[in-house]
Amino acid sequence: MLSPVARFIQRFLTRPATRIVLTLLLAWAAALLCVALRTPVPWMMGPLLATACVTMAGVPTASARPLRNAGQWVIGGALGLYFTPQALGMVVSQWWVMLLGILWALGLGFVAGAWLHRVHAGPGPLHMAGVSRLTTHFASPIGGASEMTLMGERFGAQTDLIASAHSLRVLMVTLIIPFGLQWSGLHGVDVSLPGSRVVVWPGLALWLLLTGAGCWLLLRLRGTNPWFLGALAVSMLLTAGGLNLSALPPQLTNAAQLVLAIGLGVRFTPGFIHMAPRWMVSVALTTTAMILLCAGFAWLLSLASGLHWATLMLSTSPGGIAEMAITAKVLQLGVPLVTAFHVMRLAAVLLLTEPMYRWWQRLQPPA
Repeated sequence: MLSPVARFIQRFLTRPATRIVLTLLLAWAAALLCVALRTPVPWMMGPLLATACVTMAGVPTASARPLRNAGQWVIGGALGLYFTPQALGMVVSQWWVMLLGILWALGLGFVAGAWLHRVHAGPGPLHMAGVSRLTTHFASPIGGASEMTLMGERFGAQTDLIASAHSLRVLMVTLIIPFGLQWSGLHGVDVSLPGSRVVVWPGLALWLLLTGAGCWLLLRLRGTNPWFLGALAVSMLLTAGGLNLSALPPQLTNAAQLVLAIGLGVRFTPGFIHMAPRWMVSVALTTTAMILLCAGFAWLLSLASGLHWATLMLSTSPGGIAEMAITAKVLQLGVPLVTAFHVMRLAAVLLLTEPMYRWWQRLQPPA
């Protein structure tokens, strides 16, 4: 029987607020370690790895939704500061490159879903009965993880498999691509400077007010990813219009990366690694293939457009918009183009994934 002191400690450690604070301290320590080790994107990489590892080990961790929302708000707004009139003109001039990137992402996601269904619908070492084409279709699109899970739920798909596939894909891409780019020595090859590079506190307060209003408006309109896209849209409009209110303190953007990394890391519960291991193996193999194919596609696009391969690699990679845009920001690899690529791709995926599934259904012979 536990003593009163032991019971108090147990209750204290299991309180949600305590778990959030301890998780933040763990993530902060991991970020400082990665800074000392000079790893790529240390304020995202360290917290993500540390939180995911201890969560899978069974240690109670927690992420606070208000902090995640604030992190998306800051990162979305920070990326908008790169859309100077010159940068915006460059992005618009590359519309055909973005169109090809959208078509590539839609096609790659569809093929990946078909492959997953083929693997899990027949005999073989990765065979796992009961995975429908519907499930693999919504588990494979590049982007919109939570929206894909909700769409799959409406159709009656296995949402646990969809959510786990997207989580594993984003984790792998977030770990592999930044390390690969840093080890290859690609850093600062396509520099895009933000419109404001000096912190002006009154201007920063006004900037926070205006970008916060953008988040609130998109929330009211029930838009996708309102805290990120609302802040991005307002900050981008301000910068493109030549209204440079203030830069953001690096401590603020570092903190935003940290809380976003925690939000991803806590998804990897102890049950995650035990859930349908054959499914997770096939998703990991598919993600690896997608990364390699995207690298090849980025190289071809660079030959055709004259844009740097590393920028296009981040633009076309099968990662999340926030993670890839943060990587571009830290490594100075064409932030406006990477951000625009992912925003346009996300919109296309959200609009076309469901119609593509209905189209595929109509092509199937009657049972």
